[in-house]
Amino acid sequence: MCRNFVSEIFNNMDSQSNLQHFTEIKDFFHRTMMHFAFWYSETEKQFGREIAFEVLDNAWNRFFEIFMTRIGKISGFDTKDGMPLVFKNFSAEQSEQLKNALAVNWLANDGVWFQSIEFIHGMENAKKVNDNTWAQFSPFEARTIKKKLGLSEFPGLEGLKIALQHRLYAFVNIQEIIDESEKSFVFRMVECRVQHARKRKGLDDYPCKSGGIVEYTTFAETIDPAIKTSVISCPPDPHPDSYFCAWRFYIE
Repeated sequence: MCRNFVSEIFNNMDSQSNLQHFTEIKDFFHRTMMHFAFWYSETEKQFGREIAFEVLDNAWNRFFEIFMTRIGKISGFDTKDGMPLVFKNFSAEQSEQLKNALAVNWLANDGVWFQSIEFIHGMENAKKVNDNTWAQFSPFEARTIKKKLGLSEFPGLEGLKIALQHRLYAFVNIQEIIDESEKSFVFRMVECRVQHARKRKGLDDYPCKSGGIVEYTTFAETIDPAIKTSVISCPPDPHPDSYFCAWRFYIE
């Protein structure tokens, strides 16, 4: 029934009335998303990041349940505790496909923001915004993963190894971990979707080193404050064909 509901909207798109409705629906989604983001931003300013994270967990879980339940009533799918029951009938392959699609959409979101700034204000300004954004997102993602997996407060390098496998990047890129010692390991991005796309177009590697330093350092520190990060190689640094970037995580 959900599929029929969506099909009906698009099949009648030649109607000016339905086109106007769809435009407004898209706009309402946009405004809601931005209002949610502004609430978080202001909460962080007022109370600090850790309290803001706690408030975010509560707000997001409550909002998602309300949102899905209300949309379900209109679209014709049943929900329980905010989860569309149709997901219970998904095969493991369908669930993986959906997760991968969402991860790729996340990466597309990152890319369109970067390009929207780059095309108007240039590469350097886009990189500056990118690096500052990662300083916010990477700790958020690390904390989310840490809580989801039930990692201890100080899970050490073993905890970080597990957490790295649950990043959104792990669903769109190919990565590997190489143990060095009890106090260090190397993380390599073997295949990078962004860099591969540039390579196909005959472009040089995107110089992501400054953003990577922010991204990996803050991620590791959020998993365990004792973990240090150093870059082995990251564009514009030269790198072998076997990987695009490499990082060392260690405890002194």
